[in-house]
Amino acid sequence: MNKNGQIKIKTKVKKKKFKIKRIFRCLLILAILILVFLYLKSIPIKNIYIIGNNIIPDKEIITISGLDNYPSFFSTSKNKIIKKLLKNEYISKVEIKKKLPSKIYIYITENKVLARYNNNLLLEDFTTIENKYNYLDCPIITNNIDGIKDKFIKYFNKVDDDILLEISEIEYANNEVDNERFVLRMNDGNMVYITLTKVEKINKYN
Repeated sequence: MNKNGQIKIKTKVKKKKFKIKRIFRCLLILAILILVFLYLKSIPIKNIYIIGNNIIPDKEIITISGLDNYPSFFSTSKNKIIKKLLKNEYISKVEIKKKLPSKIYIYITENKVLARYNNNLLLEDFTTIENKYNYLDCPIITNNIDGIKDKFIKYFNKVDDDILLEISEIEYANNEVDNERFVLRMNDGNMVYITLTKVEKINKYN
């Protein structure tokens, strides 16, 4: 009530109206943000690109990754995909990149295959695994190397990939003088006698 005995109520009404409008705007913005979030979350992965694999088929990589049903792009975890793929013995390294709006790139580094041995594969990480993909682009060891297998892997890791492709067969040909001698039968018909400690010289074969 002022000096003239009049009651002021207009200011309070205006303040209440202002507060209601501000609350309404905040709720509206929040609702829009929630709708946008739900929309983005629902967008599926539309394109999957797999780079670097030579042995494992694309289809199997997609299945192992859990992407065969093209799940939500934003909900898909890169770390979870990496953990799943690294359980495959053929894979040594995985890198994942996601690109808007719905693309995912899977970069695969496979373990280097040194040779086929007893229907299995010798890998660079000193493991012997089943040749379940029927991989043939590597030399075959024709006799028993169990007693020197780890040393064979250690030194043949130094052979370049393109040279390994030129070797057809590897035979352990030790004798009284040299316990680490091997015979390499090349695809061009040549035969190369080489000692493990000098096997790196085969990289100059061409």
